[in-house]
Amino acid sequence: MTKVDNSRQKGILYIVVPCYNEEEALETSARRLLDKLHELKERALISGESRIVFVDDGSRDTTWDLIKGLYEAHEEIKGLRFAHNRGHQNAILAGMMYARKYCDFAITIDADLQQDINAMENFISEYAGGSEIVYGVRNSRNTDGFFKKSSATLFYKIMTLMGCNIYENSADYRLMGTKALEALAEYDEVNLFLRGIIPDIGLRSSVVHFEVFPRMQGKSKYPLSKMITLAADGITSFSIKPIRMVFMMGIMALLVGLGMIIHIVYEHYFGYTVSGWSSILMSIWVLGGAVLLSLGIIGEYVGRNYLETKRRPRYYFWEILSRDERQNDHETGKKV
Repeated sequence: MTKVDNSRQKGILYIVVPCYNEEEALETSARRLLDKLHELKERALISGESRIVFVDDGSRDTTWDLIKGLYEAHEEIKGLRFAHNRGHQNAILAGMMYARKYCDFAITIDADLQQDINAMENFISEYAGGSEIVYGVRNSRNTDGFFKKSSATLFYKIMTLMGCNIYENSADYRLMGTKALEALAEYDEVNLFLRGIIPDIGLRSSVVHFEVFPRMQGKSKYPLSKMITLAADGITSFSIKPIRMVFMMGIMALLVGLGMIIHIVYEHYFGYTVSGWSSILMSIWVLGGAVLLSLGIIGEYVGRNYLETKRRPRYYFWEILSRDERQNDHETGKKV
């Protein structure tokens, strides 16, 4: 049984919700989150100053208008709006970095609420027991199709093989205390992979398992192209093993090349030069493919280092909706 730290009870919770073109799901999700926030307050699990922060990641639909309407109707609602789309990871980070100024702990959850919001009580319980970071891990992937399920399983295995400290089937549904949030603020990289960065912080942590439900409204905003980009960010941000693999491929290519030289000399000596045409073509394709793959891997690292050295801001706030007196800390147009 988790021992409860009384000093960590009834703290201020900020629920951070990244949104991108969520006009179909937002009102339903906001209503459910508000009900959950009120329930947690009534049960004295969180402070009455707890809030919900919707982060609009440059949506092209009416998402921001809906957030403004929710802000006007409910004092518990806040809104952050990016000047343009900066991606799911940046939206989560922006919400957490904003929340750390006001909260004792923050929970991040996707706007479609496929993740079970009833697991929040368990998150808070683990935090009260002393955990500074509480990771949400899915019980299963039964709601995913075959391709997504198999590709996700392969991704986590590759990340573990690459030496990344990551929880299998973890999600961006997690709780972080202010100490963890302040530590996260020290990480300046542009190519974000929060599922790998946050475990690297090293503070006391625990895991809460939750159910995932089918999406009820709208379509997924995380297509295959974005999943591939996230995977590339994760691998290149936390491991140089692909570079070492390129080195090993170079050695193997050299050995194959030496073998081909011996083969060509043998063919020429016995007068079988015509029959060697197929082997030469094969070697050209194999070695050419290896070279292109190697250049692609190296190019990924060079390109990402190039982006990091520019030190450009991760995002730019176009508009902020907040009733707090400390609003001046986050003036509209702030670059982070």
